[in-house]
Amino acid sequence: MAVKHKNQLSAAERKKLLAELKDRFEKNMQRHKALDWSQVLARLELPEVNTKLWSLQSMEQTGGEPDVVGIDKQTGGYIFYDCSAETPGDRRSLCYDEAALEARKENKPAGSAVGMASEMGIELLTEENYRQLQTLGSFDNKTSNWLQTPVEIRKLGGAIFGDYRFGRVFVYHNGVQSYYSGRGFRGAITV
Repeated sequence: MAVKHKNQLSAAERKKLLAELKDRFEKNMQRHKALDWSQVLARLELPEVNTKLWSLQSMEQTGGEPDVVGIDKQTGGYIFYDCSAETPGDRRSLCYDEAALEARKENKPAGSAVGMASEMGIELLTEENYRQLQTLGSFDNKTSNWLQTPVEIRKLGGAIFGDYRFGRVFVYHNGVQSYYSGRGFRGAITV
């Protein structure tokens, strides 16, 4: 019997995840019109991507519904974003990063968006990623998401977040220590 290492999937977990990803891929062809599942699957079955499959499973288990949204032109890897209709349910009520979490003296949230993303092996969407996602469907009509924040804004104690209201994407700012029940984060990973 094969030994399962941390951050790697068992054969049964891998099979289940690949079936879920295939089903979502086929039901949402508007997100990846020019792509073929057999090519995506060939990449996902490479032995060296098992840790990234663990990250995709983490996205799935926290409510993210990861799906392919494109190809990285430099690496040829497939780009996955969280494509749940609203912010993934198990990734809400988080401040922006670990420094903000440590600085918060009272009513600390359970964690931070940057910290949780790092533990999952994914990255927060950038503002550009978020705007691209919004061209692929209807997302975040009731929730919002922390986005990767430019260093100059973070140095001043702020962070950016985005949502979709009134037929358009809005990107705002907030203090990094703030957290709300309807704000979390969406992740991205290239496999």
